[in-house]
Amino acid sequence: MFEKMVLFSGIILGLAGMEILGWFIHKYLMHGPLWFIHHTHHRPSGKGLEWNDLFSLFFGGMGVGLLWWGLDYHTLILGLGVGICAYGGLYFVMHDGWVHRRWKVPVRWRIPYLEAMIRAHRAHHVSLKAKPSESFGLLCFPTKFLVKKL
Repeated sequence: MFEKMVLFSGIILGLAGMEILGWFIHKYLMHGPLWFIHHTHHRPSGKGLEWNDLFSLFFGGMGVGLLWWGLDYHTLILGLGVGICAYGGLYFVMHDGWVHRRWKVPVRWRIPYLEAMIRAHRAHHVSLKAKPSESFGLLCFPTKFLVKKL
């Protein structure tokens, strides 16, 4: 029972930690010194790969590395790896699929939270420059986007 609680805690920490780390890296690094890579995402050339996808490889590698390490009976580390990989899966579906339509999404639910997330991210892309910009998270965003403007 304790082992399952540790695993579940790791998964939650991995998911929440990626949202926090992702927000911080997006705001201060991607829209700062790493803009030369991230700008390809704000000016997409089509539905193919972007230089910005290198960030996904980095985070994915981090998640897989923790999974690999955690398989050696480190339950909390395993949970963190699962949480980070789950966040990557959410990012792939929600960000690349629903928001940017980089691939055909089989299902798109009309749920107010998801619609607000899409509005928040599209507002983030209004600027084609590093600054000013807003709403740097994926799952967490300013509450003003929860109210649909007519």
